[in-house]
Amino acid sequence: MFKQCVIVEPVGMNENAQARLRRLAEEVIEYPDSPSSEAELIKRIGQADCVLVSWRTEIPASVLRQCPSIVYIGMCCSLYSEASANVDIAAARQLGITVTGIRDYGDEGVVEYVLYELIGFLNGYRQAPFKPVPLELTDLKVGILGMGTTGQIIARGLMHFGSRIQYYSRTRKLDCEAEGMEYQPLDALLRQNDVICECLNKNAIVMGPEQFRLLGDHKIVFNTSIGPGHDVEALKAWLALSDTHFFCDSERALGDEALLDHPRVRCLRTSAGNSVQCIDRLGQKVLANMENFLNQRNG
Repeated sequence: MFKQCVIVEPVGMNENAQARLRRLAEEVIEYPDSPSSEAELIKRIGQADCVLVSWRTEIPASVLRQCPSIVYIGMCCSLYSEASANVDIAAARQLGITVTGIRDYGDEGVVEYVLYELIGFLNGYRQAPFKPVPLELTDLKVGILGMGTTGQIIARGLMHFGSRIQYYSRTRKLDCEAEGMEYQPLDALLRQNDVICECLNKNAIVMGPEQFRLLGDHKIVFNTSIGPGHDVEALKAWLALSDTHFFCDSERALGDEALLDHPRVRCLRTSAGNSVQCIDRLGQKVLANMENFLNQRNG
């Protein structure tokens, strides 16, 4: 067991996960809000050997060096790469601290969000339709930026309704191409599709001024990433065109809260991956990581 597990901020676990967590540590301390400073974070961690954190709070090397009791940090959020993590994993490794994260716990909610917004917008269920007459998803030209789990599940959901999918990714996805998705270089993808979905890792900025220029007018962009996949000023310039539309679920995916009131920006101001099922998957995966660590440590 861990001696003391500190949950430095709300991490989205349900009651079942909380009960299971208390069987993994002699003491569990949970805080109801996020720390306001590094000093507050260090104070909260104290002598804990286990720390749980959400995506909201950064744990840099400066904090790790002042908390020598830590042996394990559980990120209760997506971990795609060290570069995009809110924990300094390289520094943690040097200090002998194990850091784990989770993946693929909220993707189902994200594809439901994209379908919900896109169907409503194309058909004009809440406002005038995108085109003079309502459109189905059938034959809709959609380009996916980033073909990880989220990109693939969105692509398959849209293909189920007959949309035509092209994608751009750092690596070719031959299994996706076998399903009928077509790889395109980024420039061609932007020119040829009416809808673009950013499905990128945190801190991956793909859409800059040149990319938005190639995308042009009369287009729709979704961002389903944790943060902006675009340069914010370039997005603002693109939105100055006559018929451009941007959708995202949370403010952090937008990149600038000043855009919340823009007439062609629709931001739900919540997370699309926040369902009962998502919360359950999150807790199960976080706890599985903790149990694996304890089992390996105990031999």
